[in-house]
Order: sequence, then C-alpha cells, then structure tokens
Amino acid sequence: MKSTSAAFSTLSAKNYLFSFLLSLITTISSWATTGKWPSKVTGGKIEYLSTESKKPIKDYNGNYLTVVYLKNLSVKKIGRNSIKKDVNWLLSQGYRVIELDYSKNSNAKALKINEDIIAINDSIAAGNFCGYKNCSQYKSYVLFEGYRIARDVSYCIDDPKVYNMPEQYTIGDSLHMDIIYPANPKVKVPTILSFSYSNSHAFYDSNKGMLTDAYKDQRVNLAYSFAGFNDSFLEGAPANGMAWAIADHPKYCPWGKGKPINGANDAYKSFQTNPDAAQKVKSAIRTLRFFSKQMGLSNKIGIYGFSRGSTAGSMAIGDKKVKELENAGFHIDISDDVQAAALGPGVFDYTIIYNTPDNGDKNLEQRCPWVWGKLDDNRKLWESMGSYFLIETKATAPTLFFYNTDDDPYYQEQITHLKDKLDYLGVPTFSLINYGKGHAIPQTSSSLNTLYSFFKEYLNTPK
Repeated sequence: MKSTSAAFSTLSAKNYLFSFLLSLITTISSWATTGKWPSKVTGGKIEYLSTESKKPIKDYNGNYLTVVYLKNLSVKKIGRNSIKKDVNWLLSQGYRVIELDYSKNSNAKALKINEDIIAINDSIAAGNFCGYKNCSQYKSYVLFEGYRIARDVSYCIDDPKVYNMPEQYTIGDSLHMDIIYPANPKVKVPTILSFSYSNSHAFYDSNKGMLTDAYKDQRVNLAYSFAGFNDSFLEGAPANGMAWAIADHPKYCPWGKGKPINGANDAYKSFQTNPDAAQKVKSAIRTLRFFSKQMGLSNKIGIYGFSRGSTAGSMAIGDKKVKELENAGFHIDISDDVQAAALGPGVFDYTIIYNTPDNGDKNLEQRCPWVWGKLDDNRKLWESMGSYFLIETKATAPTLFFYNTDDDPYYQEQITHLKDKLDYLGVPTFSLINYGKGHAIPQTSSSLNTLYSFFKEYLNTPK
C-alpha cells in the first residue's frame, strides 16, 4: 500500500500533467484558429487558417501587422518554396498570417481574384476580418502564395525644410517602400511601382511634447488607398506574372498642408513641389532596381499612378536628364528609367491651370503663385514643377491614361495636354476612359484586363 505522501505525489503529478495539457491546448488554440470566410470568387465559404507569430509586431496604434495569404489558387505559382516554408517565414517576421484556401477553384485566378482582394481590404478597413478587429489599418497586405514582402525599404531621406511641417521636425525621416516579390522564382518577373495617394508625415504630439511615429508609413492606409478606392490593381499583379511595390508619396506632409520657409500657411495645399518630388521619385526607382537584383526580379519597372500618386509617378516617364534631379538620393549609379506607365487623373503641367476657369483646380490657381511667383514672370520655374517638362523625345516611356469624363474637368485637360505631347513625339499612348464614375480606379474585369495587358506587353512578363 502506498504511503499518503506517495499518493499525494502521484495525484500532484497527475494534476500537473492535466494542467500542462490544458495550458498547451489553450496556447495552441490561441496561436492558430480555423474558420470559414465568404468568398465572392468561389460563391461560397472557404476555409481559413489564422496563425499568430510567436513574436508579433504591432503598428503605432497597437494593432497587428497582418498578411492575408491566398493559397491553392488556379494560377501558376511563381515562387518555388513550399507554402509552409513561406508562411513560416512570414511568421518569423512577426506577421499574423491568415491563409485563405481556394482549393484550386476554377475562379481563383485573374481577374476574378480581384473581387476578393477588394472584399478583404474593405473588411480589414471596417475592423472585422475573419473575426479579427485588431488587424493593422495601414500595415496589412494581401499576398499570393509564393510571394514575400520586404517592408519599410528606405528609398530617400526627406528634407524637413521643403514643406516645413511641423516646425519641430528638423531632422529628415527616411521615406520607405514595400516590395512584394516571388520567393525563389524559376523565372524573373517585372515589377510595378506605385507612389501612394496616402501621405506619410512627421507629427508633433503637443500632449507628449515630442515627435511621434503616429503618421509614418501610411502608404497602405486602407481608408485612403486600397479600401477607400477599392483599388486591387497592385495586389492583383501576381496573378498576372508580376511583382509590385508601393512607396511613400514624395510629399512627406499632410496632403492639404505645407509651406515654404517664411511663407503662407498651407501654401502647398494639395500639391507637391520640385526638385524635391522628382528627386524622390527617381531615387525610389533606382532603389527598387538595386533590390530587384537581390530578389530575382527582372530589370523592367512599370509605374502605376492614381490622383496624387499619378502626379508623382509621372515624374518617372520622361527622358530629359536634369543634373539636379539625377544626382540626388540613393544609388545614383543605377538607371532610373522605367519601361511603361499607367497614369490616372493627376497634374502634369501647372502652367495650364489658368486655361479654363472653374474646372476644379481653383486651389492650384490660388496657391501656386504663393510659392512660385506670378506665372508670366516665372514661367520657367513653373514649367520645372511638372512632369510635362521632363518629356523630351520619343524615348519617353509608353503610357496608358485612365480617367472618367465625369471627374473634375481639369484632370481630363491635364491628361489631354500630356497625351498630345507624347503623340507628337511618337511615344506609344493608350487610353482607358469611363470605366466607372468620378474620381475612381478601374475595378471591372475588362478595365483591369486593359491595364494588366498593357504592362504585360511592355514589361515582358513570363508566359
């Protein structure tokens, strides 16, 4: 017969084992969960597996950086790593990974998959995706199987004196880009680069009495980018044999703010200035091309731009070499040429803003003279502010323009003006018109197919 102490020890051991197993089950269940998500692509509910990183990273607001990983699609997987290996890599980087399993559904391919990309971003932006209310609103991504992400790649150092906001911001921050690339690919794929139409900027917290990171790295802020405009083009690029990258907008300042030294408040309301913008755009392209070699990407880069992102991206298409623009930023020994561009509504030549009164650009008409002087007295300076100035010969990149005619009229005027110059020089141009309503991005399969087909032709995507 066992002694009382021995029996107690046996009971304690059993209790300990039970407690350990219960703790293990609890840990596992909180680390990985499963469920079903309603897919527009399949027309039914598909399985998801959500896994938390052991060392999760969070954004400034305390929300989890999340990757929604699309797997078992009906498109050829370019990255040759196993899904498990790439998911484990993402987890090791600190991401929460939510795997959506399409089980090779015949619709899980271009261009149908873009519908789910829109639905995912809209759900995250609304604060409820797969039951999660704490996915980051500005550092969450949709990735295709076989793809990885290089986040917060520095592409230029900002000059705090250009936009002078806030006044406590005196040491320049680094502007960043995210590069989404296939891991271990058999073939090299081209990359589409976009400059965000959501602005990152420095912020002085008067309550804390210090600069904070509250508004840094806002390039994928869903409310002002992918979800705000139902933009699925970049994140859908892998289904069309391409990588993609998105960079901070070159105006490192709230979009409606900024002023020159000793100038009027908000003088730069809703527009950017050169040489700052063009220098950053060119530095971003050179930086992307530098890292492309390490990531197994091809040397070909296309530009995709919408709204303020179109104004910025258009700085890349011209062939004119201006020393002040070429010899600034990073990797100045690398080419900043691009091979194609799709540009939506934007501003390309500030000298024509007075051509038509009351056509939507009153803000520019009022404020541009505040910073550049009167047009008649400073025409060369005004010309240097727009991408129209940087286009010299037919060596300029082929360009597709997209816009809706019921958008603000000055956008169509700007596009027509730029397209006329390209046509005159013999640069290939194309147009995608009235694919939707107002200030919007192409969403339908036919309009998206026009964009992707254009890039496939000029960036030589693998067959």
